Amino acid sequence: MTQLRDIYYCEKCGNVIEILNEGAPALVCCKEPMIKLEEKNEDSSVEKHVPFIEEVEDGVLVKVGQNTAHPMLEKHYIKFIEILTANGVYRKELNAGDEPQAKFPVKKSEIIKAREWCNLHGLWKS
Repeated sequence: MTQLRDIYYCEKCGNVIEILNEGAPALVCCKEPMIKLEEKNEDSSVEKHVPFIEEVEDGVLVKVGQNTAHPMLEKHYIKFIEILTANGVYRKELNAGDEPQAKFPVKKSEIIKAREWCNLHGLWKS
């Protein structure tokens, strides 16, 4: 059964969806079951994926790669960064060539978690 804010992926066409209304027993795309993306939270490779949250003057800055920025190449990049609060979701869509970071107008204390989706390595959270 789907849960609010779960993210699903279609391996055939690359569709990604986030659940806004929970309860469906299964999700199907391209006549195949969609895969629920599991949030990872420990970097074990050279590339860093766990979102790092930094307080700034008028909110927070979420970076992918605290000391070394995640690559943002055509074939390997961060598709989006989002933060989840009790009152909603803030998301920034990214493209190859962009900085792997996003600024949001919320207090760090309001954040339940930050997460990002790498087109090659999946969904990551902090």
